[in-house]
Amino acid sequence: MKLNVPPYIKDIKPYVPGKPIEEVEREYKISGSVKLASNENPLGPSPMAVKALTDSLSKLNRYPDGSGYYLKKKISKKLNIVPDSVVLGSGSDEIIGMLARAFLTPEDEVLMISPSFLMYEIMTRISGARPVFVPLNGLDIDLDAMADAVTPSTRMIFITNPNNPTGAMVKHDRLKSFLDRVPQDIILVIDEAYIEFVRDKSCANGLFLCTGDRPVVVLRTFSKAYGLAGLRIGYGVMPPEIAGILDRVRQPFNTSLPAQAAAAAALDDNLFLDRTLRLVHEEIDFMRAELKRGEEISFPTQANFFLVDVRTDANLFFTEMLKHGVIIRSMVSYGFPEYIRVSAGLRDENLKFLEAFKKVATKLQCKNNAGENI
Repeated sequence: MKLNVPPYIKDIKPYVPGKPIEEVEREYKISGSVKLASNENPLGPSPMAVKALTDSLSKLNRYPDGSGYYLKKKISKKLNIVPDSVVLGSGSDEIIGMLARAFLTPEDEVLMISPSFLMYEIMTRISGARPVFVPLNGLDIDLDAMADAVTPSTRMIFITNPNNPTGAMVKHDRLKSFLDRVPQDIILVIDEAYIEFVRDKSCANGLFLCTGDRPVVVLRTFSKAYGLAGLRIGYGVMPPEIAGILDRVRQPFNTSLPAQAAAAAALDDNLFLDRTLRLVHEEIDFMRAELKRGEEISFPTQANFFLVDVRTDANLFFTEMLKHGVIIRSMVSYGFPEYIRVSAGLRDENLKFLEAFKKVATKLQCKNNAGENI
């Protein structure tokens, strides 16, 4: 079949999500697998969200509220912002796509940290614009290098805070200094998908920056801390002028009725959110302490995941872990050939990870010591 596909679409590498449990168990003929690969909430969804979702099912014959009025009102009240500054999306990914469609042209450049969330690059390329990658400084976001990379063609900048996959954060004073160096017509997109998990109080909060005259957009999601990844619901906070433009490119019913109902209820479930944060922090600290006892190198994080240096091919380590029924994420595609990323799970899940990690690390180390090609 002969298709006339623009070259900037052909060049896109499809996003590869973490392996689902069902696929791993089918492939390896095992059971009882655990998934610590996709930064999901180990507690599941908020009970209040589940009840609201269930109650909404009798209305599935009706279209959802296209404006998301009640959910936007609840978000605005919780964050102390005006409802007109909120745009809902099918996950925050969709907001990224809206921004690209609304504001980017093939003549534009988009700055983004490398490595970071892969959808920034994909949505930029879909618009025909050119992604410009700014390397990390170690594992930290290098805002000075990012400011130096700005050119007259720069139209948009993406910053993930905390960053995925490193878990590193940007401090508030550093972000303000960075803004002072950036021309005021450049759209700054601050992705705060993991902001609820941050423990360092000096971390920047983009909401303080997106209510003024500058074109600043803050992305947030219900997929992580609120446990609603399967419903695909997120939102962006931005000046109402930008929100009005995004409403022109937004699909009319882009968030479903059950997703809106569940998200609104999840915002009220403070007990569940507090329980989630306590569990994630305790389990991150537990796993990192256990790995340190084995002299493994893991890295500090402000998110619900952390990186581990496995000192060998991370893809091979990932595959060997699958054989033990443990799904983690190789960081080879992110430019870290010997790192894996691990999400916080329940204690039983984390113990299974630690047991499998020890076996795989020992196996691969023995092969290395024997001089075998692994």
